[in-house]
Amino acid sequence: MAVATPQKAVTVGSVTFDNTAPFVLIAGPCQIESREHALKIATFLAETAGAAGVPFVFKASYDKANRTSLKGTRGVGIEAGLAILAEVRDRLGCPVLTDVHDIEQARRAGEVVDILQIPAFLCRQTDLLIAAGETGKAVNVKKGQFLAPWDMQNVADKVASTGNGRILLTDRGTSFGYGALITDFRGLPTMAETGYPVVFDATHSVQEPGGRGSSSGGKRVFAPALARAAMAVGCAAVFIEAHDDPDRAPSDGPNMLPLPWIAPLLADLKALDAVSKGRALTDAY
Repeated sequence: MAVATPQKAVTVGSVTFDNTAPFVLIAGPCQIESREHALKIATFLAETAGAAGVPFVFKASYDKANRTSLKGTRGVGIEAGLAILAEVRDRLGCPVLTDVHDIEQARRAGEVVDILQIPAFLCRQTDLLIAAGETGKAVNVKKGQFLAPWDMQNVADKVASTGNGRILLTDRGTSFGYGALITDFRGLPTMAETGYPVVFDATHSVQEPGGRGSSSGGKRVFAPALARAAMAVGCAAVFIEAHDDPDRAPSDGPNMLPLPWIAPLLADLKALDAVSKGRALTDAY
């Protein structure tokens, strides 16, 4: 990624996010469905990423607060969800990431998880950004579908005002008419001009918000192509929601990748990442 600004590194446990370093995989199901399911998916992903030599962070949400419809399934709740995430980290040794939606959730989740994620729709909520920053945990902010990539400098500045510079910025597509998103890959180096590590969210970028009337649709078949394009441009991490049976998942099923897709995709991404960052496959892995 050719940018003029000096690039920062954010280290979380044994994982380092850096726009010039080997990419990190952030992956997991859209929401925590049960303890057993979360451990099953996390174990598979950790083993697959480990075999590929790719650093791994487990992602799952205890509450999906921004559902299309009131009927949407939201998850197991904060108490059970944080306990499950802590168990995943303790058992597998990987950092864990989850969404927060208000100040109190930021404080409570900040006592447990390694990375707090600010959903795209909330990326301009000053009090939430400051509360997340004040936890001292790494903060991953998703760019709102309604924002330009250069607008994320102001977003990052809000978090950094707390003295916490452990900031990640994620692109998850931009609104394009009604019920569609499009990815402008110029946004990745543009956001990297902030100096902070940039994440590309491959699966939410193929979402069709409200596409099924009372739930979101999407076309998962395009997610691997977008992930490969992001690696060619260059970024610090790729975010992929994955599931053992996505067509029966309670949320974001049309976008999530089946588990058998992960290993071959990681092989492609690793090769492209090495080329885009100007090193041999054996370097730094």
